[in-house]
Amino acid sequence: MKKRFGIDIDGTVTCPTSLIPFINKAFDMNLTYEEITQYDLTPFVNVPSDEFASWFSENEPMIYQGSPIASGAKKALDKWKRAHELFFISARGPHLLDVTKQWFIDHNLTFHHIELIGSHDKVETTKKHNIDIFFEDKHDNAVAIHEECRIPVILFNTPYNQDPIPNGVIRVHNWNEALNWVDNWLRQQENSYQTALS
Repeated sequence: MKKRFGIDIDGTVTCPTSLIPFINKAFDMNLTYEEITQYDLTPFVNVPSDEFASWFSENEPMIYQGSPIASGAKKALDKWKRAHELFFISARGPHLLDVTKQWFIDHNLTFHHIELIGSHDKVETTKKHNIDIFFEDKHDNAVAIHEECRIPVILFNTPYNQDPIPNGVIRVHNWNEALNWVDNWLRQQENSYQTALS
């Protein structure tokens, strides 16, 4: 029973610590991953928000090229790539599509579709593509997708997404936990399907 997976990229497939070395180097800081307790980074840097936004926009391609893959992500995605469809849906701007595709190629990752929507609101894109399960690191995204699309959402645990979550948003600490949860879910879906047929 083929499922369509909706998968965020930054902080989910890429390591959530990816950005910190770039910030520390650019602004002569010593930020640690554990200190980043909210998704918006501007309170943690020592420059005005417009200056930080300008720096980030200018350096996005380099940052994305240099982002390491999250531990265990390739193993999980490789396991699912033949039986299911992997749709990567990211808030990155559409102008970064070539950089993004090249990163997937460089890391030997399969993708069936990549959509860079330039916004954190992924609900409409999730509905448009009939996504069956979503993978995310941003708390409010995870909750909105679950509540508005009525699908399970895997939330990768980070210091910046510690608010409470509803049933149906599943907090995992790594891709191995995600793999185990999803494989159990897939088995249950298959059993329900077979029962309905019989």
